[in-house]
Amino acid sequence: MRIAIIGSGPAGFYAAEALLKRTDTVVHVDMFDRLPTPFGLVRGGVAPDHHRMKTITRVYEKTALHPSFRFLGNVCLGRDLGVEDLRRHYHQIVYAVGNEADRRLGIPGEGITRSTPSSVFVGWYNGHPDYRDAKIDLSVASVAIVGNGNVAADLARVLLRDPDELAKTDIAGHALAALRRSAVREVHLLGRGAPEQTSITPKELGELGHLEDVDIVIDPADLAGAEAEGGPAAQNLEILRAYAARPVVGKPKRLHLRFRVSPTEIIADQAGGVAAIQLRRNGAEPAGAALEPLEVGMVLTAIGFAGQPIEGIPFDQDKRRIANDDGRVVSGPDRRPVAGEYVVGWARSGPQGVIGTHKLASAQVVDHMIADGEGLERRQLPDRDAITALLGERGVQIVSFDDWKRLDDVETARGERRGAPRDKIVDVAAMLKIFAPA
Repeated sequence: MRIAIIGSGPAGFYAAEALLKRTDTVVHVDMFDRLPTPFGLVRGGVAPDHHRMKTITRVYEKTALHPSFRFLGNVCLGRDLGVEDLRRHYHQIVYAVGNEADRRLGIPGEGITRSTPSSVFVGWYNGHPDYRDAKIDLSVASVAIVGNGNVAADLARVLLRDPDELAKTDIAGHALAALRRSAVREVHLLGRGAPEQTSITPKELGELGHLEDVDIVIDPADLAGAEAEGGPAAQNLEILRAYAARPVVGKPKRLHLRFRVSPTEIIADQAGGVAAIQLRRNGAEPAGAALEPLEVGMVLTAIGFAGQPIEGIPFDQDKRRIANDDGRVVSGPDRRPVAGEYVVGWARSGPQGVIGTHKLASAQVVDHMIADGEGLERRQLPDRDAITALLGERGVQIVSFDDWKRLDDVETARGERRGAPRDKIVDVAAMLKIFAPA
């Protein structure tokens, strides 16, 4: 069985691991990524101050060293290869392309200068090549973050953490330089639900309390009447009540945690940049009296992610993900399975679950693949190296896993010079020069 996996993030690697562990069939896996670097969200999405979480890549490296595994980086589906090319060269295809688009607020003013989706800001500080040149203006004193999940908490920490602490992480060099010059002293974390409905995990909520030089401000009235019967919600309430009981002692920076508020408009100044965000207090009556302008100079939205359509792959526009039934790609109004095509990770489920939850989910999709694939290996395919020959004819510089390890060594050496685990190269052309023959 020859299988293509499109995307090298956690879900893709978990699918590869499950396939290569099978003892009931012989499997060869080719994993493609549009970037020269593997590991997807672990490299480009996990916050730089969560270095321990990034060590999961050691597990993925073991999979990459399997003799039946190949990594083909710098190969973009839709640019260098089409879906029909994959269908000719592989018995089955697994789409592990994640969610690369942001969900939008859909309010007036969204998208004006200094109104920025979280994917742009996260990609910028993580050194993702797509966002290395993003215009991030930190000359403002106050920032609103719309959202109440872990990504919103990540944004708040990066904005408020001491840059000397961030220098010891793998944060992109351009972002570190900008944060050293930052004028941001106040961050407002805005949640539309009640305190017990926050989707920040207790661990990440607790981390906010350890930020140096930051006062946490919560209106005790926001917590009045809040109840939770147990589990993470109860833990979060306990943490929030502890924060609310803390005295505000005049530290240089402040983090405001707000609940039951929804933005209705982003208000521009005369230059066209963010001047304020208009909030509606949810549940307040009358509705007109519930509006509140909050003066801020930047708005970051962190309300979830969405998939993007790829030509030739059925897409569910309502759910913003690849159309599928429990990981089997489906097509048309009658949702007929597309033979030999599957989807894992956020491209299958939407943006839910942490990295570890996708290991079991990917393995379950692999079970479907094996059940559906009986006899497929008898279908004659071109030689295994035909796909690399095709890409060579199209002028694609393929990046192997050995190539990536060379880049990994370069980034690690750069990081050592600033006392960090790595200093990322953020330009694809600069990466490819490292792999080019002397």
